[in-house]
Amino acid sequence: MAERTYRDAIREALAEEMNRDKAVLLMGEDIGVYEGTFRITAGMLKQYGPTRVIDTPIAEAGMVGTAVGMAMLGLRPVVEMMTFNFAIVAADQILNHAAKIRYFSGGQVDIPVVIRGPQGAGVQLSAQHSQSFESFYGHFPGLYVVAPATPADVKGMLKTAIRGKDPVIFLENAALYGTKGEVSDDPEVTVPFGVSKVVREGADVTVVAYSRMLQMALLVAEKLSADEGIEAEVIDLRTIRPLDMGPVYASVRKTHRAVVLQEQWKPFGAAAEIAASITEEVFDELDAPVARVTGEDVPMPYARNLELLAVPHEEHVVKAIKAVLYR
Repeated sequence: MAERTYRDAIREALAEEMNRDKAVLLMGEDIGVYEGTFRITAGMLKQYGPTRVIDTPIAEAGMVGTAVGMAMLGLRPVVEMMTFNFAIVAADQILNHAAKIRYFSGGQVDIPVVIRGPQGAGVQLSAQHSQSFESFYGHFPGLYVVAPATPADVKGMLKTAIRGKDPVIFLENAALYGTKGEVSDDPEVTVPFGVSKVVREGADVTVVAYSRMLQMALLVAEKLSADEGIEAEVIDLRTIRPLDMGPVYASVRKTHRAVVLQEQWKPFGAAAEIAASITEEVFDELDAPVARVTGEDVPMPYARNLELLAVPHEEHVVKAIKAVLYR
């Protein structure tokens, strides 16, 4: 084990998989000569050459369409979206082609393509660069949708994505790139999809989170434990599709209360699906309605003071936890 940043864990996973399998290649805007907007691919063009680290035109639909064709013929392309907001341009290729070709072919054709990149609020990146897409892509069968929160998980899950047979939407929150954590040095360590994880045990309330919101959940849990003796059990979903709710249900049976966190807007979000599933499956165990902590239902403002008002903060999580505890 060694400490890595979230950014370096991604780069390490890409390099290890490119070394392991010559069918793995990278595509994206400014990933080669410029070395990536977030420096994920720094040094990789020099190491692997222009046939495996491909600088593309500013044409997301073309990038993804090309990658789908490559995958159908046996290659394993990893497409970087400079920001996932730009993937909207490629929605037809992702949703009507990548997600459905296995179904159309009766299971005869694999589509091992990974589409990865940052999403979520940045710092004054405004409305077209600050959106979250987990519920959007999570709606469509045929895709895996993952949102790792830690350097260890981002490395292990990216390796799982690259080695798989199906298209993966790999969502990296931009605010996590500089965070640090312990990561295995073993190039064969992977993290499976569809396995949620209890990352902090507690008896008073269940807090469900993923991606950047997991870090917020853990900070609040430690603060409430130290200041008020409230012990929150924190669950990291890690994968949005498939969604592993088993550990959540088990936790709610113990705590009888639940709070779900997401960065995206409240209407029709991932938290709504999670809250509905809790209500459907363990309604009789609940001593309070399931609470949601979300971003505000507005396009992201550019002004920093307004941007800060539009995203969830620790005090929102504290308020929600106290509400379900009737405190």
